[in-house]
Amino acid sequence: MNRFRVTLIAVCLVLFWLAYNDISLFLRNPDSLVISINELEALDRAPREWMTVTGGYPDYLQGINMSGSMDFEAFLVPLSSSPDSSNYRVWFETRDPEILEALSTYYFLLDTEEQRREFLEEKSPLFTSQHLLIGMTAAELVTNSNQKKLLSMLEQMGVEASGTPIFISEGKEPVIWRGVFFALVAFAGLMKLTWDIRSRSQPSRS
Repeated sequence: MNRFRVTLIAVCLVLFWLAYNDISLFLRNPDSLVISINELEALDRAPREWMTVTGGYPDYLQGINMSGSMDFEAFLVPLSSSPDSSNYRVWFETRDPEILEALSTYYFLLDTEEQRREFLEEKSPLFTSQHLLIGMTAAELVTNSNQKKLLSMLEQMGVEASGTPIFISEGKEPVIWRGVFFALVAFAGLMKLTWDIRSRSQPSRS
């Protein structure tokens, strides 16, 4: 029984911690912070977790397939202030089906440089237009892990990266209801534990 109580307390504490993270994240980000790519590139770190980045040009051909296979579900793409910039400070993870299909076609279905050139001309609006990026920065532990992996891959590929990369997961936003749910479950678990302890501590009536 003592082992069960310890386990229940541990689970409740973990749920409270998860609830705190979700709720505090939502309170820090009541709405998306609108910031230009020029402003973001000049900062040492992202000013907020949830952002709308304006004026950026994605370089899809410098993107990285993090899965390393032909069957990929996401692509890590650099976003810069001009189409010919090599200041790859800001990177975003995209799962846009149109972009993934275009990249899959370009890398895996076209055999010659002439075919690739014609494909880029055909898809010019997709590959050359500005991209309004709305999403959230990665969690700290994930960011640290991805930074090391990304910097190593960039070094191998010969891609320049000035400063510490900023990672943004496109399409994600703070969710408060998950945090509220975790808090309610944790509270219910502690209430049950308290009730069981009180029930066992009361003397039995003959």
